[in-house]
Amino acid sequence: MYQPYPSSGQPYPSSGQPYPSSGQPAGRLRPPAPAPVRTAVKLMYAGAAFSIVSLIIASVAVLGYNIKAYHLEVLNHRLNTAQLIQWRPLIITVVIVTGLVAPALWLCMARANGQGRNWARILSTVLFGLATLHLFGNHGVVNAVFAVLTWLFGLAAVGLLWRPASGAFFKNAAHRASSA
Repeated sequence: MYQPYPSSGQPYPSSGQPYPSSGQPAGRLRPPAPAPVRTAVKLMYAGAAFSIVSLIIASVAVLGYNIKAYHLEVLNHRLNTAQLIQWRPLIITVVIVTGLVAPALWLCMARANGQGRNWARILSTVLFGLATLHLFGNHGVVNAVFAVLTWLFGLAAVGLLWRPASGAFFKNAAHRASSA
């Protein structure tokens, strides 16, 4: 049976001697994130989950469209039914691929902000600004509802990231990174 090497201070399985240690501490422990940052990270995870639900609903909607009743205009050129049938796999692929970008961004920003990365706090704010612009471009009630709900997750998360306790956490994380 395979047994991995023992961790520092643990005896070797056969000799009873402790595993040699370098004597150096494992590394500086990072202080825990303050409550506003932890809540913002949870909201970002919720935003990612909500984005995945939105993607699933959009994918099912695209798959369920009646091609003969659906009209698409690209660059002021109306596509006919034969063209739509031919382009349907591409349309589905584009919906899924572009739909995966939002949850990926939510997850990356949640992880980086939880680690105290100041660039992630700034980028999260920029992405929230883009989401605000996106609110004005939605057509249809369902799209608008999903956009507003996603925007509310972002509003709450960004607001928490810029609280004073959060600012101290991001400054300390930057100081720890530069002194390491």
